[in-house]
Amino acid sequence: MSIRRLPEHLVNRIAAGEVVERPASALKELVENAIDARSTRIDIRLSGGGIDLIDVSDDGCGMDPVEMSLALERHATSKLPGDDIENVATMGFRGEALPSIASVARLSLESRVRGADGWRRAVDNGELVDEGPAALPPGTRLRVEALFEKVPARRKFLRTPRSEYAAALDVVKRLAMARPDIGFSLEHDGRRTISVPPGQSRPERVAALTDRDLAENSIGVDLARGDYVLGGVAGIPTFNRGAADHQYLFVNGRPVKDRLLIGAVRGAYADFLARDRHPVVALFLDLPPTEVDVNVHPAKTEVRFRDPALVRGMIVSGLRRALDEAGHRSAQPAATDALGLWQAEPLAPPVSGGSMPLWSHDSGPRDHGFAQFNDRRPSFSPPPMARAEPAYAPLPESTSHPLGVARGQVNKTYIVAEAEDGLVIVDQHAAHERLVLERMRRALDGGTVASQALLLPEVVELEEPACDRLEERLTELAEFGLDLERFGPNAVLVRATPALLGNGDVKSLVTDLADELAAFDQALLLKEKLEAVAGTMACHGSVRAGRVLSVAEMNALLREMEVTPHSGQCNHGRPTWIKLAHGDIEKLFGRR
Repeated sequence: MSIRRLPEHLVNRIAAGEVVERPASALKELVENAIDARSTRIDIRLSGGGIDLIDVSDDGCGMDPVEMSLALERHATSKLPGDDIENVATMGFRGEALPSIASVARLSLESRVRGADGWRRAVDNGELVDEGPAALPPGTRLRVEALFEKVPARRKFLRTPRSEYAAALDVVKRLAMARPDIGFSLEHDGRRTISVPPGQSRPERVAALTDRDLAENSIGVDLARGDYVLGGVAGIPTFNRGAADHQYLFVNGRPVKDRLLIGAVRGAYADFLARDRHPVVALFLDLPPTEVDVNVHPAKTEVRFRDPALVRGMIVSGLRRALDEAGHRSAQPAATDALGLWQAEPLAPPVSGGSMPLWSHDSGPRDHGFAQFNDRRPSFSPPPMARAEPAYAPLPESTSHPLGVARGQVNKTYIVAEAEDGLVIVDQHAAHERLVLERMRRALDGGTVASQALLLPEVVELEEPACDRLEERLTELAEFGLDLERFGPNAVLVRATPALLGNGDVKSLVTDLADELAAFDQALLLKEKLEAVAGTMACHGSVRAGRVLSVAEMNALLREMEVTPHSGQCNHGRPTWIKLAHGDIEKLFGRR
């Protein structure tokens, strides 16, 4: 087959395959153009998740008719003044966005330069259909309608309008976060979902677009090494999420999803979070344009650094320093029952047989030196004494139980048990998490998990896409005993929770479930989704580390583990118990 030149309309559609994957990618290109036009205000309207309509208006510098004509040609740009392709100071310069979008949709471009008249050009799937004067304030307005309407092979791969809207919302949030000096608004199907004024500080803008509680549960990040400057906010470890979708990373004001940066964030929090929890961070890295290559990905979401080790080290150091400054701060208030454990130690009673406590005033010290010292201190409290439960019955024998019998609890987290052939140490949270999951599975096999109605329904506020995901799964969640109801655009009403979970934190449970659903691939089987939901619920319904257990509770946990399948590992693959055989203990003490 001979080599031939492709026709212009086909070239544009091929380019559109790189630039316009879905409505969110088209929206990203249009908003970035508005930012580069030095706008102070950008207003966005969507319909049908952006499939039916994308409308972006700005108050930037605008274009005259000649520039508008060039803007619709491939590889025409105002964002690269010279030929130095490495020195990019704008959001992008590929010069393919507008002609590529216009080749797969109906595009209307209106623009006006200050002091001149406005002009309009309309393109329908690559063909110019209209142009002429237009009345509008200084700036630019772009309307994209019926995306992929004449490219059915591409349109059938689009997701539901709700899913496409969620992706578009994420794009706008990240771009608005990158530029707190610009005001943004987003309207979807006639309802305003984002409205942030210009001139906000970075922490204010981040909190306004993520979680309003972040302002009180985060600390600033500020680190500079030469021309490299790292800033932003980092959530304290206890203010975490079940998915990594609340990590916002920016390089020279450009939102990126770079593996190096994500790995550095994970490394910085490695000692503070479980592997299945993720921090909330917004990091802004500024460095000379020559030190980073932004052209390694068509959508510019990935970058390549000249000195990746320096960048990773800065992120880890900056986050660790911020976390060190956070000290003992925690997003979780102390539990009432935990506060009740703070009590004064009672004075020890005299020991029978005439022997008196060493520190008692009532006893006469046996040597004069101690008597003089005792006289200088008016009173003494006995040293804290370890509490022990009264032995109402003989301790059970360990021979009849594979995991032995409980002898105590260490660090309010680990149960120490004595078995016939060694010492067993159990992670109480991991073990109970597996037991709760297996109970839920058995209940599901029998029909539906029993629910427990809340005395007062609880309202949980979430982002609109998170509410949408939960609303789509109401029937499936009801099978687990979780009764939810949509309560406006940004909230759900919780009427009942699974009885197996007891009285847990309803808000955290629902938030984590929404995060889990966001992480699911659409291709996952329903059974796999239900398994993940069950695992999340089980984690919330299990005995937490830090809870003091009685001996009876510890033994009950051990007995249930012995008869429960898969109880050797928790839902996240970690071991629930380990055993030190007698021989291993003897080796530790050099007896072997």
